[in-house]
Amino acid sequence: MSMQARPGATNQTASMVRASKAVGALLVAIALTGCASASPSASAPGSAASSPPGDPDAIRIGAVFPLHGNAAGLAAQELRGVQIAAEFANADGGIGGRRVIVDVRDLASRDDAATVMAQLKAEGVGVVVGAYSSDLSMAASEAADEAGLVYWEAGAVADQLTGRGLPMVFRVGASGTNLGSNSASFAARVLTPRLGKASRAALRLAIVAAEDDYARSVADAAAKAAGSAGLDIVTRQSYNLTLPQWPKLMAELVRQLPDVVILASHIPDGIAFRRAMLASGLRVGALIGSTMAECDPDFAGELGPDAVGVFASDRPTGGFQPSALSGAARATYDRFASAWTVGAAPASPKSGYRGDGSGYGSGGGSEYTITGPTEAGTPAAGPTEEGLSGFSATWPLVHEVLPAALARGDLGPAGIATAARGLDLPEGSLPNGAGLRFSTEPATLGQNERAAAVIWQWQAIRSYTFVWPPTYATGSVGFVPLSR
Repeated sequence: MSMQARPGATNQTASMVRASKAVGALLVAIALTGCASASPSASAPGSAASSPPGDPDAIRIGAVFPLHGNAAGLAAQELRGVQIAAEFANADGGIGGRRVIVDVRDLASRDDAATVMAQLKAEGVGVVVGAYSSDLSMAASEAADEAGLVYWEAGAVADQLTGRGLPMVFRVGASGTNLGSNSASFAARVLTPRLGKASRAALRLAIVAAEDDYARSVADAAAKAAGSAGLDIVTRQSYNLTLPQWPKLMAELVRQLPDVVILASHIPDGIAFRRAMLASGLRVGALIGSTMAECDPDFAGELGPDAVGVFASDRPTGGFQPSALSGAARATYDRFASAWTVGAAPASPKSGYRGDGSGYGSGGGSEYTITGPTEAGTPAAGPTEEGLSGFSATWPLVHEVLPAALARGDLGPAGIATAARGLDLPEGSLPNGAGLRFSTEPATLGQNERAAAVIWQWQAIRSYTFVWPPTYATGSVGFVPLSR
């Protein structure tokens, strides 16, 4: 997310090792309310996190998230966003007068996915929202598809989720491809003139990625977008996550003298890359992280001043400029921001990174204090990245898709999927600034072609700001070229 200290900005919360546990526990407790009166043992695979009151006319939505373990805190924030969307639908009269019930299930392991989906199907659920972590989402979406249910992703970004040709799987939010493409577009449109290049072809670009499917998919997207934009890709390098040979990699980068480096990494190796870059004496105009490390508090916390000036391509969090939204979307966002502040204990907008494509991640906690564009804990600061992602994914489901399916007289999975494929919402229509149109191409089937991605920059020690696109920006680009 973005992070610059502006007037009125406050420290978001240190001692995250202790605080993340408390926030996680509180948010899980919040997530378990509103759906239920009783909770069976959560240790049993697929055990319901709630037992909704009997209502034969209600429309039931399944929600599968890890409610225990190191992912619970951030997963609960995403789940809370899902639930608030359903609460708003009910407050607005329901769907055709029918109440929406979110049936929450604890998905502790990918091995439990088939059992959970079978239980939800047996109880009349037609669509399931989940699952925060890409590792869990891959298993949950496959199990849902096999059970004949619609799977609606609320946050995971792994490209493979919507690249398997599963016609009942949909994702509203950004994929790794979106984040990689966003980095290259930013380099072409913004960094080329800032670095004094006469044309895009004069910008020397290097792309570096960890050797795994997730990072490769991000790098592939960056390379494709860079080629389309006319940038000169002078080198593309990779490194082994277990035994990265940083001196060899840096020597090649020094030899190629890139103006901009786009990096697709995970957290520890992303931090190590920046340290190796500094140790090698490599000087570039800009470093853009397309996923993971540069988006994490540990990156700024461990690197301190050495993180200042680095860019990150990420999903929106709260606090961006209102100009990114249409009037109706802005009203919905404001309504959500107020409900989030009142209904959930606010956590740092960057209190830990979400699940990534291969299970790496900080698990939801960081010991470092960071600052953001607006004062934490206020409606202006808005929800966390995970909360906004969960809400923005679920709002079109309850506000557009289910009403359309009901109007056609088919609230079964096939009717829901048909209604989803008929959506055509312009950018700025959703509360995170996205539009919505699902891809019908085999390689990206079910992926939102108008998902939102932003660029933010560390502009002071442990402090960030949104810088691009202009409609989201809370500050301007700085530190180009990088001073070190």
